[in-house]
Amino acid sequence: MATPRRLLPSISLLTAFEAVIRTGSTLAAARDLDLTQGAVSRLIQNMEAQLGVTLFLREGRRLLPTDQALAYARDVGKALDLISRGSMRVRSSTGGGTLSLAILPTFGTRWLAPRLPRFLAVHPGVTINLGTRLKPFDFDEEGFDAAIHFGRDDWSGAGSARLFDERLVACCAPDFLAAHPLSGPRDLIGLPLLQLETRPNAWARWFAHHGVTGPVQQGMLFDQFAPMIQAVIHGLGVALLPEFLAKPELADGRLVRASGDPVEGPEAYYLVWPSVGAGYPPLIAFRDWLLAEASDPDGEAMLPR
Repeated sequence: MATPRRLLPSISLLTAFEAVIRTGSTLAAARDLDLTQGAVSRLIQNMEAQLGVTLFLREGRRLLPTDQALAYARDVGKALDLISRGSMRVRSSTGGGTLSLAILPTFGTRWLAPRLPRFLAVHPGVTINLGTRLKPFDFDEEGFDAAIHFGRDDWSGAGSARLFDERLVACCAPDFLAAHPLSGPRDLIGLPLLQLETRPNAWARWFAHHGVTGPVQQGMLFDQFAPMIQAVIHGLGVALLPEFLAKPELADGRLVRASGDPVEGPEAYYLVWPSVGAGYPPLIAFRDWLLAEASDPDGEAMLPR
C-alpha cells in the first residue's frame, strides 16, 4: 500500500527541519542552507501543517524542539544520509563514487594509508572517506560501505574477505632490555607486560606457546596499538605487537625483540561490508585491490611508478 502523501514531506522541508535541529536555531540553519531566516521558519511551519504535529514550541523568536521532534530528527537524518549515499552510488556507475570505510586506527595509519596512493592511482575517480571504529557496528546506522575488522568471521549481516593473520612478537626498548637481561621467555614473568584491551588473552597464549606457566604481572592497559608502541619505546615495559605494525621501529632500532618466537593468534584481519551493498562498484574495486595488497602484508608500501 502506498504511503499517504501527507506523511512524505519534501526534501526542502526535511533538510530545513534537520538543519534547525542540528544547529539549534533558524538563524544558524539559514546560514547552513544559504536561505533567509524567514524562509526557514516558513518551511518549518509548512512541515508542521503537513504532518499535523507541533514540532517546536515557540518562546519569542526561539524554537524549542519537542521530544517528538528530536525522535523524528533521528529518522530524518538517517533517511537523508541514505539518499545521499544512494546518489553517490548512482554516480559511481560512471567510474567514480565515494567509499566510506571504517578503519582500525593503527592499522589505518601505519599499514593502509601508505598504500592508498597505489589504489587512487588506478582508480582516480573514487574518493575514500575514512573513519575510525574499534568494534563491530550496524552498517545501516553508521553509514559505512565497508570496514576493516580484526577478530573472527562473525560480523552479522555482512560479507567478508580474510586479509591476513596476526603474528605477535614480544618487543621492548633497547635500554629496557639492557636493564633486564633475558635468557628466555620465562624471564618475562615479573616484568611489566603491557596489555591491549582487544587482546586480553594475548600474553597467556604467548607464554603457553613457549611452555611457560605461572602468574603474569599485568602492566599498563591500552585501547590502541599506537600509544602502546610509544610506551614501549620509552621503556615502560614489554608489549606483544603485530610484526607488520612494529616493523619500522624494529628496523630503525627503537624497538628490539625481547625474547621468544612470534605467536599467531586465532583471529585475523578482515574486510567486511553490508550484504546489501556487495555490488557497489567502488567497494568491488577496493576489495580486489586490498586483497592483492594483503597477500604480502609485510611488504613495503611503495608509491606507484
